[in-house]
Amino acid sequence: MAVKQTAGREGLGDFAPKFAQLNDDVLFGEVWSREDKLSLKMRSVLTISALVSKGLVDNSFQYHAQNARNNGVTKTEMAEILTHLAFYAGWPNAWAAFRVMKDVYAGDSAAEIHGGMFGMGELNTAFSQFFTGNSYLKPLTAPKETVFIANVTFEPGCRNNWHIHHAKKGGGQILLCVEGEGWYQEEGKAAQSLVPGDVVTISANVKHWHGAKKNSWFSHLAVECSGEETSNEWLEEVDSKHYDSLD
Repeated sequence: MAVKQTAGREGLGDFAPKFAQLNDDVLFGEVWSREDKLSLKMRSVLTISALVSKGLVDNSFQYHAQNARNNGVTKTEMAEILTHLAFYAGWPNAWAAFRVMKDVYAGDSAAEIHGGMFGMGELNTAFSQFFTGNSYLKPLTAPKETVFIANVTFEPGCRNNWHIHHAKKGGGQILLCVEGEGWYQEEGKAAQSLVPGDVVTISANVKHWHGAKKNSWFSHLAVECSGEETSNEWLEEVDSKHYDSLD
């Protein structure tokens, strides 16, 4: 969901209140919020393209550049977008845009090219105690409004602890694999190798774990299935010797 914009009222509220209202409430409040018609990422790509084509690489462009990064446009994608635009919008315009983008993406590491088409999101600090290695979380839906879906990205060697999705009725989880290679294992069964396109249906009350392979990044969508009296129980770490034996 787009962040509520206040730049118009803060910058022009007294001088041009109508313009400020149209900027904050209509452009950003109504147009940008139509995510069911066009994703925020695509709107960022279109906006960057339009501004570069006009040579408008000013303070507002820097805002939109940061917004594009926040909306999931990776450093690799942005470099390719500007390279493509250079042949249509002009070499000097692309050069000017690159100077801004280098600052915006300066703190990004190679890891941020991962996450598949949904992007890898932010470091998953809230649940780090239940993971071996670093994971990244990008929520895609609001859990209070609908079924919760999030893109979870694991660095090589990262996996979550054994855990159980409890439910009196219904519940469980679905994993939709979108990038890299990973593992899924239920207690008492052999580990299952995962690649993009694989779907894992996890029944409620089943002890299991999942994560990346030792030498590969891995991303999956986690879909929380609705049910009655649902809860998650985090258990012990996956034994390192067991994990290292998987191939």
